[in-house]
Amino acid sequence: MLAYILRRLALIVPTLLGIMVINFAVVQFAPGGPVEQVIAQVTGTAADVTARVSGATGGETGPGAGAFAQAAEGSAKYRGAQGLDPEFIKRIEKQFGFDKPAHERFFLMLGQYARFDFGVSYFKDRPVVDLIIEKLPVSVSLGLWTTLIVYLISIPLGIAKAVRDGSPFDTWTSAAIVVGYAIPGFLFAVLLVVLFAGGSFLQWFPLRGLTSDNWDQLSWGAKLVDYFWHLALPVTAMVIGGFAGLVMLTKNSFLEEINKLYVLTARAKGLSERRVLYGHVFRNAMLIVIAGFPSAFIGILFTSSLLIEVIFSLDGLGLLGFEAALKRDYPIMFGSLFIFTLLGLVVNLISDLMYVIVDPRIDFESREA
Repeated sequence: MLAYILRRLALIVPTLLGIMVINFAVVQFAPGGPVEQVIAQVTGTAADVTARVSGATGGETGPGAGAFAQAAEGSAKYRGAQGLDPEFIKRIEKQFGFDKPAHERFFLMLGQYARFDFGVSYFKDRPVVDLIIEKLPVSVSLGLWTTLIVYLISIPLGIAKAVRDGSPFDTWTSAAIVVGYAIPGFLFAVLLVVLFAGGSFLQWFPLRGLTSDNWDQLSWGAKLVDYFWHLALPVTAMVIGGFAGLVMLTKNSFLEEINKLYVLTARAKGLSERRVLYGHVFRNAMLIVIAGFPSAFIGILFTSSLLIEVIFSLDGLGLLGFEAALKRDYPIMFGSLFIFTLLGLVVNLISDLMYVIVDPRIDFESREA
């Protein structure tokens, strides 16, 4: 097993490198980079932008108003650069590191990432790691509690459906699951806001932030209540469509095991149905469900919370990444990509190890041989 783990760890490096290369190459062809973002601001705030760029380049004097008014050559590389002083464009490029060729910028970035130095945000002027750590509690709270609740609902419901396969209970719960799965989480979030967060009817729940403004002044019990009070609606919105697939996976896993010979033998020995179900079937049927928990958490954490964060005014990783993509804030974009890809690859390894923990009969080394 140790050899398998070492091989998987060794594969992380080329996999991570390939993902970074592809994404970096794609971004080079995307219009509207950080230089163009600054150029787009020059029309209305030329003086402010010039001062900011001059300060970032060691206090050099920026171009005057006459230089902006000139219909100079400009830079053919950037949209909207016509009429701007070429020296001003060069200072912007130097500020963002675009005075170097793409391949050189890429290798410099990799060198920094190897030291876990992810740079400073272009537009927030703060270290990327600090921004991610600041936003992490919101996204982890949403992802962790959503995953736990989804599992707490899905596993018992899937088992109940498998035991009552074909009954009215199975039919009606399947219909409810399909309806819940068909409703997008963000649409249900809007409905919850309208009904319970002061939209048009009741105002039982807050609509902004993970905690109240006076959270530091509350007792630990009140802090806990306040925390879950703020999480109630966004987590509910994310749970609604998240348990359908897991319920059916649990049901189908149990149905497959229930019809196997060892179950019939256990029943023939006179064991109770509960003993057969939870003493024999559960361990085999729940292998794929339980082992997939780490991956499910990562999936919910990084892919399902953007619109929920926007609707409920939660400042988490989803919103941070969305804003970075809009502004072409490359340090945040690539820093987040590196961290979350590395985390995802490690979690995939943990998921494989979970299979062995749940069922020691599984041996990945013999399978690969």
